[in-house]
Amino acid sequence: MYDPTVARLTYRALLGRRRALILGALPMLLIVVSVIVRALVGADDQTAADLLGGLALATMVPIIGVIAGTGAIGPEIDDGSVVYLLSKPVKRPTIIVTKLTVAIAVTMVFSALPTLIAGFILNGNGQQIAVAYTVAALIASIAYAAMFLLLGTVSRHAVVFGLVYALVWEALFGSLVPGARTLSVQQWSLAVAQKVSGNELVTSDVGLATGTILLVAVTVLATWYAGQKLRTLTLAGEE
Repeated sequence: MYDPTVARLTYRALLGRRRALILGALPMLLIVVSVIVRALVGADDQTAADLLGGLALATMVPIIGVIAGTGAIGPEIDDGSVVYLLSKPVKRPTIIVTKLTVAIAVTMVFSALPTLIAGFILNGNGQQIAVAYTVAALIASIAYAAMFLLLGTVSRHAVVFGLVYALVWEALFGSLVPGARTLSVQQWSLAVAQKVSGNELVTSDVGLATGTILLVAVTVLATWYAGQKLRTLTLAGEE
């Protein structure tokens, strides 16, 4: 279910000079803001939780997921080069799983690692806040990559739709509207983070069992459906 050649081509597409600069911008902003906040406020647990929850998990992680998830397959579909990939003796599910693996890895590196660094800068991992939000970022990276990879297979405007979801639903409604929070990858991953932290600074509107089930379900269903759409795309190209 993993093809090294497909993985290498996907890494090359995602980590090209231009896209790498975009991927690195938000993590750098998070770290810079964390340094400034630490210098001004000092080591404060509540401030650390607020910044990591608001800037890192609610904004940075989904946006990086959009870039990595849609970029893993969307450009190839847009320019038609995916037809050459599909003509190779590689099973369609293998292509999807390989691209998803690459998208997850890229999202984790550019979101979870900066979250951990920022957390240690802000309060030295007091009350396990840095580790808790890093775990949330790692888990959310999997679901976001699967969702946005699917979006890249079904729409030519995947980046636009993905950013609308990330910025409007996750960052805005997911933070302000109680009902929307239960349908948010952010809240599902926070349920796990809350268990890791074991304190009231990290909270979720979703229980641990519910959050875990929804994360797994969304990831599996999105991956499966992306594979089905890729099969349809193959048939259309052959016709």
